[in-house]
Parts: sequence; structure tokens; C-alpha cells
Amino acid sequence: MIQLHDIRKNFGSLQVLKGIDLTINQGEIVSIVGPSGAGKTTLLQIIGTLDRADSGRVLFDGVDVSLYNEKQLSAFRNEHIGFVFQFHQLLPEFSAVENVMMPALIKGDSMADARRRAMEMLDFLGLTDRASHKPSELSGGEKQRVAVARALVNRPQVILADEPSGSLDTQNKEELHRLFFDLRRDLGQTFIIVTHDESLAATTDRTIHLCDGMVVDNSQ
Repeated sequence: MIQLHDIRKNFGSLQVLKGIDLTINQGEIVSIVGPSGAGKTTLLQIIGTLDRADSGRVLFDGVDVSLYNEKQLSAFRNEHIGFVFQFHQLLPEFSAVENVMMPALIKGDSMADARRRAMEMLDFLGLTDRASHKPSELSGGEKQRVAVARALVNRPQVILADEPSGSLDTQNKEELHRLFFDLRRDLGQTFIIVTHDESLAATTDRTIHLCDGMVVDNSQ
């Protein structure tokens, strides 16, 4: 379970987040929607420990990670949080399987264990025959599935996705959305998804509406 208590964030004189309280349960797929400038990405970065709130608390299973130092946060983030971005952020000089292995190697897994786990994830996502291909040799949908495999390789507590289907065509977008629900069904995976895609938001368990840095609706 992830809990946010009175999260506030300013950039200079601009109040971006104005006292956010949220609870995300294990196995939930939650979307965060709102107009540009509402604070969606900032909130996701604070949940993902990529940024710190000016005040408030972020708890993972009751542990206040906002008290961690940078080294502790980095280790926690790598092991417990997976990230999927609008643009896949794959390293172009490495193959699909090597990209997926990266978080496991950073965690300290052996090369053999990291490769085995990466291949398991690629196989699960139907990409076994693309494992040795570099990103330039993959389609847009394949690149994003490789990015999902990379996010999953350390068996994270939650996957945070920022406009994950924003760069995909309609077919690949629908396939990616189905994949999230398959991963929840098969792995019990929790997802928090920032999106402008109304069709995706409509299918999630809960939609959190942000406006001017505040939660204005948090409904099923």
C-alpha cells in the first residue's frame, strides 16, 4: 500500500501541489488525469522518489521513504518502483535483453540471473524473438513493451507510467493498455498511470482528477 499525506510542492512562488492525500492499494490500477499544469507529473515523480515534496509524507507499506537519504532512495527506487515513460528511454547501443537487464544489474544481481530474469520478462511479453535486437530495429509498440519488461524485471511494488501510450498508434495503444490489466491479473502488479487518454482512464479501477495542484475527484 502507498500512502501520501499532505504532499506540498512549490517551484519558486508557484504552488504546484497543495496538500495531496492519497492511498493506493496493492493490485490497483489507478489513473491520474487533469489539465496541463495540474501537477500530475510532479505528483508521479514524488511518488516515485524522483523528486522530494517540500512537506508531507510518502509511505510504502508504512515506511516513510521521505526520510531516506539520496543513496537509500536510489536503492529503494531501483528495487521497488518500475517506470514507463511516454518515450521508451531505451539505450540505443544495447539490445532489448540488455536494456531489460539494467535494473537487475544495478541492484547487484549476477549477469546470469539478470539475463535469465530479463528473458523471462521478454517471453512473458511476447518478445523472445526480439531479445537480441537493438531499439532501432524494433517497432514503436515493441520498444514500449521492452520498456515495460525493464520496469518489471526487479518485481517492483508499483509501476509508475507517465503518458505510456502517448507516442503509440491506436492498435499499439490498445495492446499496451490490455497488457497492464494482464500484468495485474497474472502478477498482481500495481499501476499508477498519468494519462490524457480518456479511454484508458475509463477502464482503470479508479481515476484521480487533479486540478490546480489539488485532488478534485477520487472516484471509482
